[in-house]
Parts: sequence; structure tokens; C-alpha cells
Amino acid sequence: MLIGNVGQDPEVHYYDSDQCVARVRLATTERGYTLQNGTKVPDRTDWHNVIFYHGLAKIVDKYVHKGDKLYVEGRLRNRSYDDKKGQRRFVTEIYAENMELLTPRRMHEKSADNQTQTQTTAGQAESLGETNKLPF
Repeated sequence: MLIGNVGQDPEVHYYDSDQCVARVRLATTERGYTLQNGTKVPDRTDWHNVIFYHGLAKIVDKYVHKGDKLYVEGRLRNRSYDDKKGQRRFVTEIYAENMELLTPRRMHEKSADNQTQTQTTAGQAESLGETNKLPF
């Protein structure tokens, strides 16, 4: 399991009949500390490739953005490939099995009508509070 921040907007690819796969770069940071002798150990950030399939990938496509905090559970997969120069490259990926969005949902901009209604409601509550004073 990992808790980290999304480093860039997810890469999402749709294929076949409405199936998709999403790839997310997730940064996890181990906080630095100071030893008893005064030596400072700096923060350490590791980057992880997380792969989401099917329903989770659709959720990632719709709700996950750069900077969001995620909790991810999954399994490690190692694979290799040959790059354009013919060199063998090795990659470790996390195939997500569960995910939770830890960043609060973004508030959409309110329309002018909603803002006016909210302000009116707040003003009415204040005036009610003044006229209906309770003894406790």
C-alpha cells in the first residue's frame, strides 16, 4: 500500500468496448529527521508507476488530477523491454487493486444566483440569531 501525490495528469487509454487502462506517476515521500548527534537526514521521495484497469481506470480518468493525494493498494509487477537503442530496460509497476481519493473534492465555481442565495441565507440566519436570543 502507498500514500502519495500524483505527479502529472493520468495517462488514460480506451480500447475495445469502453474498456480502459490508466497510468499514474505517484510520489511518496519519507520525511527527513535529525539524528541525536545533530546530523540531518533529508526527505526522500520515490516515484512509482501505478497501473489501473477497468472501473478503477474510469474513476482515475474522471476524478484524479496532478497534485491529488491517493491511497493505493496493489501488487508489484516487474517487466522488461528493449528501448529504441536496443538496450534492455527493466520496469517495476504497481497494478492497483484498490484506491481511495484522499484529496477533498474540488468545489466548482458557484453561479451568481447560488452566491446570492447563500449570502441571503447567511444574512437571514444572522438576523434571526439577533431577534431570537436564547438565555443559554
